[in-house]
Amino acid sequence: MFRCTGCAYRPVLCSTCCIEVHQLNPFHKIERWAGTFFEDYSLRLAGFIMHLGHGGKACPCSGYPGCIISPSMEDEWEDMDTAGHPPHLARPEGHSCLTILNVNRVHYCNVQYCNCNGAEGSQLQLLRAGLFPVTMRGCRTSFTFHVLDDFLQDNVECGTSTMNYYSKIWRMTSSTFPHLVLDRYRELLRVSRAWRNLKLLKWKGFYLGSCNPDCSGLVLFCPACPQPGINIPEMDDVELSHTYNNSWKYSHVIVMDGNFKAEHMPPKNAGNETWLMDGQGYMVASQDYKTYLGGTTNKIMHSNCNNHHTISQANHNRGQLTSMGIGGCACARHGCFIPHLMVDFQKGEQQVNMDYALVHPLHHEMKPSQQVLHFYDINCQYSQNLGC
Repeated sequence: MFRCTGCAYRPVLCSTCCIEVHQLNPFHKIERWAGTFFEDYSLRLAGFIMHLGHGGKACPCSGYPGCIISPSMEDEWEDMDTAGHPPHLARPEGHSCLTILNVNRVHYCNVQYCNCNGAEGSQLQLLRAGLFPVTMRGCRTSFTFHVLDDFLQDNVECGTSTMNYYSKIWRMTSSTFPHLVLDRYRELLRVSRAWRNLKLLKWKGFYLGSCNPDCSGLVLFCPACPQPGINIPEMDDVELSHTYNNSWKYSHVIVMDGNFKAEHMPPKNAGNETWLMDGQGYMVASQDYKTYLGGTTNKIMHSNCNNHHTISQANHNRGQLTSMGIGGCACARHGCFIPHLMVDFQKGEQQVNMDYALVHPLHHEMKPSQQVLHFYDINCQYSQNLGC
């Protein structure tokens, strides 16, 4: 007898009914009656096969007549661990078994792909089933769309790191033997970044075959700040100039600052690093930024303030870091970062870095005659070499 903890009322079912009920719910947690108590079990050990390409039904060309598995086949799939470990934690050998991470646990599923003539590739069949494959060829691990969305929400709203989130899935899979659960932390790191980028592309209307996004094309600016042609009518430069008493309504208020907590270590294999959205978000395009730094001389500021650490430590190195921090601009009224202006600090909060960050806000969705009110915690020093 089996009991499903994911279904309403936690029904107790036989193996045949348990498989039939979960054709469209393959990631429920089930338990098996052990004589005196219910123990953790899995649908795979109960004989469940996840069929792709036919809405949960078996493919007529797959070689399996249906979803009901004979007891002899079930015994072949059930991996009994000789060391006394729970059988549902033992990863079976075989190319038909797929490791799938969902919000409730790590699952091992026997997957049968569609083999009909003209059938899509295995990676597309997984995607249509709501599974994101880690690799496009010979996939052995997938993440459900549900777990990727849940991780992004936890990361944004709760500040949950990737390691902490995967540790939670470890515990939910087995709180007694978490060390027996497969480690897919690095896979979650890589897939979550690709998933976030795909979501941004979809939200902004990009698709396969469309033009690549422009700089800052995947993010939004503050919806309340005055932007001609977006949230205020198109106006001539004369109407927005300071000669009118109501020009303050169309002015931009910008605040600048740096953050030295966002340090970046050099990658082990820099040649294998791939930019997913270089310059298409809030960070500036890397190559243009490097070209600017290589051709611009930084003017060293000498502070006339007493013990001004931001100025005195602007040229200090701090270990082997490719980036000591980040700096940029935001809307001072509403706290929204301005797209395509966050820069890296190679040494400290130098003026050459902040100059590059300030130029982009002055051109982003603004008219030349709009007034700008600029705040910076070291404006007393920064404004001395700021050209107007």
